[in-house]
Amino acid sequence: MKDRYGEITLRQDGHVALLEIDRPPHNHVTVALMAQLADALSDIDAEKRLRASVLMAAGKSFCAGADFSAQDSVGEGGTGGLYAQAVRLFSTRKPIVAAVQGAAIGAGLGLALVADFRVAAPEARFGANFVKLGFHPGFGITYTLPRLIGIQKASLMCLTGRRIKAEEAREWGLVDNVVPMEALRESALALARELAENAPLAVEATRATLRNQLAMQVKAQTDKEFAEQSVLRKTADFAEGIRAVAERRPGNFTGT
Repeated sequence: MKDRYGEITLRQDGHVALLEIDRPPHNHVTVALMAQLADALSDIDAEKRLRASVLMAAGKSFCAGADFSAQDSVGEGGTGGLYAQAVRLFSTRKPIVAAVQGAAIGAGLGLALVADFRVAAPEARFGANFVKLGFHPGFGITYTLPRLIGIQKASLMCLTGRRIKAEEAREWGLVDNVVPMEALRESALALARELAENAPLAVEATRATLRNQLAMQVKAQTDKEFAEQSVLRKTADFAEGIRAVAERRPGNFTGT
């Protein structure tokens, strides 16, 4: 297997693949980055010796979402192209443990929800901040988040755009364990090793049953999300939301 997929590095620890997003400090989402990650996970699926993955990121943030102020942030095809890669990520067969050291915001939250388990440092923050941008949630979050923490808490996150701290995220079931920053990667690796010591075909089959055609559900939901985003992208509120976030101030929204 390759040890680098563009901005994704891959190392092996026994039966565990260690994947690191190397786009610091905030690891903003791009179509190319998500395609690279999907390529790596596809190769891991094809490698019999590898049975689980740890997904981690260099820098301050796990993933601070798409940088909408950058014209190439979501590439040709816009968020529709990004969500095609999201469906690929949800289509992988082997379990994934995410090690979240900092912010997982917007599409970064969506990426964290690709994983089966999330281990977080106390410094981690989780947010679906789309409404603060005058935008609609994407990356399948409107399906995957309520599936994980329930419709009420998911609605609170999506309609307020508030950031949830690691301990509260653990209480809600969004995070499986909170450990000190210095122990984060080792803790995530320990969980991945625990998964990898089991019969791999049984793990994959059980995971597929538990996920219950999750990739197909994400595909249907991202189609809806993209349609709503395509409308909202043309509004004055979206332009104001982008400016407000860049200027670190509340948006002055007018409903137009």
